[in-house]
Amino acid sequence: MLNKNYDLGSNAPTKIIADIRDAGDAISWMSNICGPHELKVHNASKMHFRHIGNILNSTTTAIGHIEYGTDVTVKVEDLNNSYSISLPVSGFQELDTGDNTVQSNVTSGVIISPANACELRISGNCRKTLVRISRQAMELGLESLIGQSISKPLIFESKMDANIGASSAWWRTIHYIESELSNPDSLYNSPAFIRDIEQALIKGILTSQPHNYSDEIKRAVHSKLPSYLIKTIDYLKLNARNEIHIDDIEWISGVSRNKLYSDFKRYIGVPPTAYLKRIRMEGVRSDIIRCTGEESISTLAFSWGFNHLGRFSTEYRKMFGETPSETQAKARFNL
Repeated sequence: MLNKNYDLGSNAPTKIIADIRDAGDAISWMSNICGPHELKVHNASKMHFRHIGNILNSTTTAIGHIEYGTDVTVKVEDLNNSYSISLPVSGFQELDTGDNTVQSNVTSGVIISPANACELRISGNCRKTLVRISRQAMELGLESLIGQSISKPLIFESKMDANIGASSAWWRTIHYIESELSNPDSLYNSPAFIRDIEQALIKGILTSQPHNYSDEIKRAVHSKLPSYLIKTIDYLKLNARNEIHIDDIEWISGVSRNKLYSDFKRYIGVPPTAYLKRIRMEGVRSDIIRCTGEESISTLAFSWGFNHLGRFSTEYRKMFGETPSETQAKARFNL
């Protein structure tokens, strides 16, 4: 049964709801969402495709959850006009691009880029977050970042970390948007606001996830940064485990404190002290996942300069959406 039909135009309904037991209907539905593909169902009697989500108002970006109810294999030659980005919330999937095979579970998602043939094997117990971003919107975002037209297709690295690094922050943003879309009083129901959110998602994934234009973006970003700011950022990254005071940062930068704060907020989006805290938080999270309990959380937090464990735990949860102990438990589970 198909509960609702729609197209991906500007007048499309916000809600996405599909409840399908026929493989042909599931192919048709997902072809409209992400692009042309083949579907092999391993047990047709257990086939129960569900897709629940939203299309961001006045955009073509879709965010939702899908499941097939049985093991399936999706074969893609070229999605043509969209990027399919997915992360399991249960179960697992495996992406084969011909050159390599990527395992995907709750800790790592996958990206299928247009012009990139692949085969995606999805377990029957897999329920996953699926984000669809149009090729046109993604390429326009890329061109605005590098300041020139692109000459070849944008191809992302297939595996996208959901545990550490900037890409994990991107997934947390997706989860937050999902929760806001269910609120009728949310700003996310404003077309003007949601278009900016779409642009933020595009710029976020372009700057956090490796792809064949990553070097061009880095060069473009660095060319826009004042040289003193580049030096200061390098200093913070290199010395993040050490005790650093704002006087140290000001001295390294060689500019006044007011200019330092003003330019950090202008180019980086946060003050230098907040940027340093972000580096340290990401460092602790990376160590918690790497150590899988071999060292205590308190020891790891102290090594990154967090001396007040209660405050650290609160700020960690605020940044990552889970406590340090929950991160550690997930790391042990995925050994």
